[in-house]
Amino acid sequence: MPDKILEHQEIQYKIRRIAYQIYEANVDEKEIIIAGIEGGGLNFAKKIVQVLKKITEAEIVLCKMEIDKKQPLANPIKTSIKEEDYKNKSIVLVDDVLNSGTTLIYGVHHFLKTPLKQLKTAVLVNRNHKKYPVKADYKGISLSTSLNEHVTVDLDSKASSVYLS
Repeated sequence: MPDKILEHQEIQYKIRRIAYQIYEANVDEKEIIIAGIEGGGLNFAKKIVQVLKKITEAEIVLCKMEIDKKQPLANPIKTSIKEEDYKNKSIVLVDDVLNSGTTLIYGVHHFLKTPLKQLKTAVLVNRNHKKYPVKADYKGISLSTSLNEHVTVDLDSKASSVYLS
């Protein structure tokens, strides 16, 4: 039976806190790009965008990033906005869970091919056993888990939750 790590209200609090941290790091920006990795990362990014739009006058742009999580080198990474639209801008790359770091490191690598003002990362759950040297600048919760444990994030339902099984 999976253990519930975060309940709906705790997740809402963490989303709000991360949005405020992003705002504080970009207080002078006219535009902030929130790039959500397709799947749970995009869902998490949408929730951050909702809060950011309420707390800042800056234009908040949601960017969908498609990465082949099984074979990131086999297929090109795609973004829903063109490169010239994020060039020299502030970007926050968002995923729901930072497991091995593979998805996040390839996402970071994609954006670093273009001159940027700033690139930060945000995750809801940061697991503490990565195989790549990537860190989350903004994180909801850090978990020390074993490799055979699995984190499940449900942001779609009215009672969103995070489980460890």
